[in-house]
Amino acid sequence: MKFAIKLFPEITLKSRPVRKQFINQLRRNIKNSLKYNDIECQVQGQWDSIEVTMEGDELELPARACMQRIPGIDKILTVKEHNFQTFDDILDIAEKIYTPEITGKTFCVRVKRTGEHDFRSIDVERYVGGGLRQRVENSSVKLKNPDYTVKMEIRKQRLLTISAIDKGMGGYPHGCLDGVLSLMSGGFDSTVASYLMSRRGLLTHFVFFNLGGTAHEVGVKQAAHYLWKQYAISHGVKFVTVPFEDVVTEILKNVDNSQMGVILKRMMLRAASKVAEDLGIETLVTGECIAQVSSQTLRNLNVIDGVTDTLVLRPLICMDKPEIINISRQIGAYDFAARMPEYCGVISVKPTTRAKPEKIEREESKFDFSVLDAAIESSRVEHIKDVLSSSEGIMDVDLVQIPTADAVVIDIRAPQEEELNPLHLTNNEILKIPFYELMSHLESLPKDKDVLLYCAKGTMSQMHAQQLKQSGIERAKVFKPS
Repeated sequence: MKFAIKLFPEITLKSRPVRKQFINQLRRNIKNSLKYNDIECQVQGQWDSIEVTMEGDELELPARACMQRIPGIDKILTVKEHNFQTFDDILDIAEKIYTPEITGKTFCVRVKRTGEHDFRSIDVERYVGGGLRQRVENSSVKLKNPDYTVKMEIRKQRLLTISAIDKGMGGYPHGCLDGVLSLMSGGFDSTVASYLMSRRGLLTHFVFFNLGGTAHEVGVKQAAHYLWKQYAISHGVKFVTVPFEDVVTEILKNVDNSQMGVILKRMMLRAASKVAEDLGIETLVTGECIAQVSSQTLRNLNVIDGVTDTLVLRPLICMDKPEIINISRQIGAYDFAARMPEYCGVISVKPTTRAKPEKIEREESKFDFSVLDAAIESSRVEHIKDVLSSSEGIMDVDLVQIPTADAVVIDIRAPQEEELNPLHLTNNEILKIPFYELMSHLESLPKDKDVLLYCAKGTMSQMHAQQLKQSGIERAKVFKPS
């Protein structure tokens, strides 16, 4: 079994040294990716293409599927190799292989030639086309829009007959450019942004800011692992988890409500810059898009970027949300992103869209930066291939619409949010414990009754119910009124 790999067209425009570097990188990536999928092969680099050879035909389909997910490949041609001396040899080979395909159909012949010959490609096309028309019953030549195109390549004295052509994902070979650190939340934006960076040849590592909850962490790890396994498996990358629960708590306690979103993003950029520096990475990647949410206005993005000298790339900056979601479907990441809540948005009430640097700095002066330093120090670095094995033991959280009479209902919303829209129940007492103080009341919570957590969206409730169950409150559940 043999494949001819056509290079992404932009690679062919590079200078000779750069083109050679890219081809060598792509050749290694193909070999490593196929080997990871238990497919042994030989990979030989050519100036205009790469040849992949393997024993037997039983692995054809998985090999084609694997190579379709390798950046740097434009087309994957499934070929058979033949020796020839004359045009009659080529005609005999073509008749044997293509007769079933062109019987009763219109066809044309297309030949690509590489090497020095005393004939032109069009000479072969005319000879083979005329010969097939005479030898194959009920067939005729049609140069424009035929039913079938006979495709062949001649490389010196080798003839390659093409049986299938698959579209590659394009882009540059993964790892041929510098590394980047992608801020990964697991949603549509960060997932697609990370994919686009990998497709462009950048070695994409991940940093995740855990706002509280093992379930969220597991979901993000699953999304990141999927991206790596599908599109970047030729390289090892890092997954960094930064515990940000205390940072969020500090913001909620001391920062003005309208400035919380911008300040949270600034804290994330500060932390990400330090993590990137420790990993020897010079560039950050985010999934931010102009005006998609309040923190992503031009004014706010400018204020957010002011906390770091590290280059911040935003590949989605001018994309529409439907475009982003469509890409997530195409790359198979939709299901991961669809069930991932937007945790960054849950703490903001009436957020500012035109943050002023002086006001942001004034609010940040109330923030204890030792909390941020402690979070960075507590960062955990894992190899991406190991992240799933470190995320076991997740418990399901039940959803309750009508509480029993003895159930303990806890409103975990921030005080400002609770005051705007109070929760009223007839048969149950409501405890008001903000989510950032919940763990400090752990000892006082009953273990023999349902403990129902309430918030407006259910996001924070699910996250902290998970935490309570892991801490021994086995009857912790989410309260979501119908």
